[in-house]
Amino acid sequence: MSQSCQPGSLRSAFSAGWLQHSAGSPPLRLVIKFGGSLLARPDWPALLASLIAEEHAGSRPTLIVVGGGAPVEGLRQLDAACPQPPERMHRLALDAMQLTARLVAETLGLPLTASLMPAQPAVLDLHAVSAAPQAISSLPCSWDVTSDSLAAAVAQAIPAELLLVKSAPPPAQTIDHLADCGWIDHHFPVISSHLAIRWRSPAPAQAFLEKRR
Repeated sequence: MSQSCQPGSLRSAFSAGWLQHSAGSPPLRLVIKFGGSLLARPDWPALLASLIAEEHAGSRPTLIVVGGGAPVEGLRQLDAACPQPPERMHRLALDAMQLTARLVAETLGLPLTASLMPAQPAVLDLHAVSAAPQAISSLPCSWDVTSDSLAAAVAQAIPAELLLVKSAPPPAQTIDHLADCGWIDHHFPVISSHLAIRWRSPAPAQAFLEKRR
């Protein structure tokens, strides 16, 4: 990765917890869903590089799913002003997510992959794999499905533990309540029932930068 950082400094920069434990053995793989809103932070490259370094320290295969951020929010606003067919907006949202995935992969020097099981940490190109695994292609074409559910579908298909990295800690304790208040999308409780799910939320950008000086 081209953006280096001391992993040890990360622990105090994040709050963290579990949303749900899996019933079986701990998954051998990890899917990190990095919220698109975090890309508006000036420190996001160091933040994500540190997170990957820490989570991959045990050499557990790690796949990063990047949220759509501002590009997808722009599409949502356009659709609200002049409604389009859901299938069209779903396809365009995946196109937009390919942009943020490329941004993250190129900035951090990570592979951009269509494989769900890369040998090294990599950023997933959801646009390239959306027609392959049934868990992904069968998702509803609706704004009720965001990158949260897409990442859950990927974790389900592998299978893997899911780590949700978001700009704010969860405001509720149950997944159903988190969907009701918008912290995750409305389809997420449907697709995530059997997953092991953790969350992490970074400190404000300025506080994180000051810790690294």
